[in-house]
Amino acid sequence: MSLVHETDYGTPLSNSQKMVTLTIDGERITVPEGTSIMRAAMEAGNAIPKLCATDSVEAYGSCRLCLVEIEGRGGTPASCTTPAMDGLVVKTQTPRLKQLRKGVMELYISDHPLDCLTCSANGDCELQEQAGVVGLREVRYGYEGDNHLVSKKDESNPYFTYDPSKCIVCSRCVRACEEVQGTFALTISGRGFESRVSAGMNEPFLQSECVSCGACVQACPTATLQEKSVIEIGTPEHSVVTTCAYCGVGCSFKAEMRGDELVRMVPWKDGKANHGHSCVKGRFAYGYASHKERILKPMIRAKITDPWREVSWEEAIEYTASEFKRIQGKYGRSSIGGITSSRCTNEETYLVQKLVRAGFGNNNVDTCARVCHSPTGYGLKTTYGTSAGTQDFDSVDDSDVIFVIGANPTDGHPVFASRMKKRLRDGARLIVADPRRIDLVKSPHIRADYHLPLKPGTNVALVTAMAHVIVTEGLIDEAFVRERGDLETFQDWAAFVSEERHSPEATESTTGVPANRVRGAARLYATGGDAAIYYGLGVTEHSQGSTTVMAIANLAMATGNIGRRGVGVNPLRGQNNVQGSCDMGSFPHEYPGYRHVSEDGVREMFETLWGVPLDPEPGLRIPNMLDAAVDGTFKGLYVQGEDIAQSDPDTYHVTSGLAAMECVVVQDLFLNETANYAHIFLPGSSFLEKDGTFTNAERRIQRVRKVMAPKAVYADWEVTLLIAKAMGYEMDYSHPSEIMDEIAASTPSFAGVSFAALEEKGSVQWPCNEEAPDGTPIMHIGHFVRGKGNFVITEYVGTDEKVGPRFPLLLTTGRILSQYNVGAQTRRTENSRWHEEDRLEIHPVDAEDRGVRDGDWVALRSRAGETSLRALITDRVAPGVVYTTFHHPNTQANVITTDFSDWATNCPEYKVTAVQVSPSNGPSAWQEGYEEHSDLSRRILPVAAE
Repeated sequence: MSLVHETDYGTPLSNSQKMVTLTIDGERITVPEGTSIMRAAMEAGNAIPKLCATDSVEAYGSCRLCLVEIEGRGGTPASCTTPAMDGLVVKTQTPRLKQLRKGVMELYISDHPLDCLTCSANGDCELQEQAGVVGLREVRYGYEGDNHLVSKKDESNPYFTYDPSKCIVCSRCVRACEEVQGTFALTISGRGFESRVSAGMNEPFLQSECVSCGACVQACPTATLQEKSVIEIGTPEHSVVTTCAYCGVGCSFKAEMRGDELVRMVPWKDGKANHGHSCVKGRFAYGYASHKERILKPMIRAKITDPWREVSWEEAIEYTASEFKRIQGKYGRSSIGGITSSRCTNEETYLVQKLVRAGFGNNNVDTCARVCHSPTGYGLKTTYGTSAGTQDFDSVDDSDVIFVIGANPTDGHPVFASRMKKRLRDGARLIVADPRRIDLVKSPHIRADYHLPLKPGTNVALVTAMAHVIVTEGLIDEAFVRERGDLETFQDWAAFVSEERHSPEATESTTGVPANRVRGAARLYATGGDAAIYYGLGVTEHSQGSTTVMAIANLAMATGNIGRRGVGVNPLRGQNNVQGSCDMGSFPHEYPGYRHVSEDGVREMFETLWGVPLDPEPGLRIPNMLDAAVDGTFKGLYVQGEDIAQSDPDTYHVTSGLAAMECVVVQDLFLNETANYAHIFLPGSSFLEKDGTFTNAERRIQRVRKVMAPKAVYADWEVTLLIAKAMGYEMDYSHPSEIMDEIAASTPSFAGVSFAALEEKGSVQWPCNEEAPDGTPIMHIGHFVRGKGNFVITEYVGTDEKVGPRFPLLLTTGRILSQYNVGAQTRRTENSRWHEEDRLEIHPVDAEDRGVRDGDWVALRSRAGETSLRALITDRVAPGVVYTTFHHPNTQANVITTDFSDWATNCPEYKVTAVQVSPSNGPSAWQEGYEEHSDLSRRILPVAAE
């Protein structure tokens, strides 16, 4: 193995359809109009010397190293800023150019430390490389004059250093921060000789607005910005391209290694989801994979109050199988089930649902999508015919209007957010519907045209009010509706939304959004050009989550914003493989490919393929499993890679259900909160230790490649095989590629997917089959999958969770950039430097009414439970609304949330909880116990509210 090297063409690709032909060093070259001479030369294999140029940012023309001569023109223009034109004759290497380049390089080297042998970038430094390219052998100016060689390092950032003594002021880092990331945290301060890169107002990087995405480090041509891991470990010597295991964007990375030690993660330029960009999590927060708290040996115990006992893999697997068999023998076939993981691969998820259906003999399988995006599957399948988003991420480049509702992309999906922000800076208009003033509402060079700060729980009323405006003001795309929609359902829907009770004026008291803003936003969405909707958990995690998804789908169909680039309905999936876990048949009523278990033909096909009879009745959802456990009929659970005791709502109910079971098997990297109630712990494997595929939020299937051997001996898919065999149902696979072959053979939308195809194409978006051998970036072109688009009546029904004198505030929850989900991964990295604890955001008016000051401990109470945390006073939330994150288990935000859920899918209503906030002296009683008993084998949350 060796390092995978990517070509840097110096300047970005031109997308022009017009071609031009020029001659460079005697060779005729044809390129798209707008291509720089530098890129044209590089595409022909002719590398012109450069320092300030890189193809991730626009040309700058400051280093003067890439000078060329053009026949018929005077001077020596910079090849990076000079466009290729028909008939140009260019020379890149002449005596004059050699002399000029050497002179330029001498100036750089005269103010640069000559510590190349001990520099961490030795062998990986563009300045060093270009000095050799131009033939520099001496520096005539010496090193005695003014210089920056003693400039002090900034080592405040936990992941990289900034050494200004090595800075050549090429501005690549500044431009990457602006153009790629869109944070504008860096600048060039000073003038002339005093020019230097500055974070914020000459602040340390850690205290500045820098979000540690790594774009500046990636762009730096010297060791000025350098990963601390490279400084500590050394230069990597081989690399493997794989896919990130954090959010649903699905960024591709080069895992660069020295031996079996991971040195750094470098975003892969050919990654079609991220195009060489990254965020702080994917780029830097991989240390959890080698964290000291990882459990590497299986453990068992008879009772959850017993200490864990390390055992061999053989004993753990045999004990698991014998317990499950015993339970089924005593309580019946349906007394056990499984939960698949949205962090594991498609192949591993497929195996778990196959184990449950074919090995356990029931359909009691569910996944974390139950508690996040199950309404997406229901809503989009009902209206359009498929349970997934309609576009690829690149589609946003063609959007004229972007409508973000119930999502916070800059924190939850930061790499895609950077792409979105670039389009907004280029002129797209923005609508944001969110109870909270998220960063997109106003950030550098971006401002929303409309912020609709609706009351939590009123999404349906808001979207229906927008539809009222569009229908009653004649803004419908009639041609699209007549051609593509079901006219009968459209007419019923149009009559429904036209009712006066759905007008913005009539719903203003419900939503809290001024009617004029709703009307303005609706008109902009309908008439502003190509309009795209992006939504997240702020849409789905409600009692009317499915209704809101269908209301959004109605809106897009009515305005013709579906079936082409720049438009569509786009769910931003939370976990790396939540789309894949749904695709693989993780729901109790559906086989892989979203086919119902009661369909005789489908079931018979799987019976033939798997060699056993299958149950035609849907199994239990996660909430039903817990209910049945409390009732005494559900006794055994296999949980792969999920932590339902922290992530699922109404924690007391979850823990009561887990505590009532006789055998809970947890397979994970760490002893998580669910493991407190487990009888068997099976070590899991990280994404760095396995082969397989992930499917991201745009339906893109990408390879996950093994970077190192599994630290606990087995990859997750191998553990599932061992359990199946011990249960008496043997599954014979020698490699995950064989599992994907079975998925492709049994699932029409995956028919053209194989590891070989992914190696050739890089990635594909399902459906990928004979009709679409290269995949389907845009869905529903020309027709909907279901035929005619189905308009659905979306009656607003207020949540049963009501505010009142005892609980007058509404709590809503969300994520923060530096942490991920329940924090199992990111809390075990330096990311906690940015977010050490969950805080409660509260408006100044509500804080003053309660005598709460910034930083005070407050008690947060609901009808379900109580916790304590510190207050953060801010006007980002409206009066009457409070907000917190859920990344830290010692806060347990879900102790507060209720058991109300979506009417169609049981997706919990995380986003609407009536609460009261009052001053507190510190953590609550159970939290103090949590801190005291940090040993996870003994830490048990109460199983019933006091």
